[in-house]
Amino acid sequence: MNHSGTPPLRIEKSEFEQRVSACRAMLAEQGLDAVIVNAGASLHYFAGIPWTPTERLVALVIPASGRPRMVCPHFEVGSLRDCIMIDVDLLTWEEDVPPCIVALDAFLAGAKVGLDPEFSFRFVSGFKDARPDLRFGSAESVIDPMRAQKSSSEISLIQHAMSLTLRVHEAVFHALKPGLTASAICRMIDEQHVAFGAPQGSYFCAVQFGVATAFPHGLAGDQILERDSLVLIDTGCRIAGYHSDITRTYAFGSIPDLQAEIWAIEKEAQLAAFSAAEPGAPCHAVDDAARAVLEARGLGPDYALPGLPHRTGHGVGLAIHEAPYLVRGNKTPLRAGHCGSIEPMIVVPNAFGIRLEDHFYMTEQGPEWFTRPAHDVRHPFG
Repeated sequence: MNHSGTPPLRIEKSEFEQRVSACRAMLAEQGLDAVIVNAGASLHYFAGIPWTPTERLVALVIPASGRPRMVCPHFEVGSLRDCIMIDVDLLTWEEDVPPCIVALDAFLAGAKVGLDPEFSFRFVSGFKDARPDLRFGSAESVIDPMRAQKSSSEISLIQHAMSLTLRVHEAVFHALKPGLTASAICRMIDEQHVAFGAPQGSYFCAVQFGVATAFPHGLAGDQILERDSLVLIDTGCRIAGYHSDITRTYAFGSIPDLQAEIWAIEKEAQLAAFSAAEPGAPCHAVDDAARAVLEARGLGPDYALPGLPHRTGHGVGLAIHEAPYLVRGNKTPLRAGHCGSIEPMIVVPNAFGIRLEDHFYMTEQGPEWFTRPAHDVRHPFG
């Protein structure tokens, strides 16, 4: 399957309708009468609504039978109608009405309702208080597997975002010069994302030099780039809601031999993890493979440093971190449509860190990279 061409501008309405139908089938399998989906990535997934969760309830009720119901403040109806991609009945509430009561009004006593795991405790409590005669549980076993297994359209959108961000990385690599601040490089990355076709610019950006690379999410303050430094840049964008997320670590000038050696081990671990991502293999096999390389080189073991302080990877899609997680103990089998990062970062405490992050998608035949891995520590783009 070739995902390098121009992606669809958005997911088609028919695909959203298929998702709702598939959700109903899972409800029947799991003995649920309905799921309630919170605003955020899952609402975007089922209904096409890119709505940020707030203190006001905006949610989608998908019953085992009958039309889905959209619950929202009355004053937001126009905005929601403008972006919703499925046919629903609208249930609106005014500011002086408890919205959880409105959402649950149609349920018969004893109904079993799955709640989106992304609901805040305040809403979970509100649902339970509003209808103590209902049986509530988590909808994680319905929502996560569905979102984890990407369609061809979703993979095309992720591919477009990843390819775009890799171009940004390469452009910035060639533009680096001594004296640039990390914040200036972040602004450059944001501008390049826009220039290459991501209208909202960077979704996030982390730029770290030298010792700061030893901290997976950096240090406070605005660093200044000096010659003969290690550079770590982690950034991404969104295309139609779908994320890219790529990290490159490389030499700006000369670096000590130890840093170059650890870089080579990092790449070896990344490639070993990719090779372990076989169809049907448990997610933890990817993490196991990366750690085996590190331990064979005297790093670790487990989460000990110098070594890998976190999981090897995470899923990606409408959320930048989502299921499936490539971590010890996760027995979820890898299936066609799963997408994830491979980033077995190596940290040498208070000295430096190396992270190479690329993502793959699973096919029936095995894993495929969204982006080509880094070439070498001095010429990461070949």
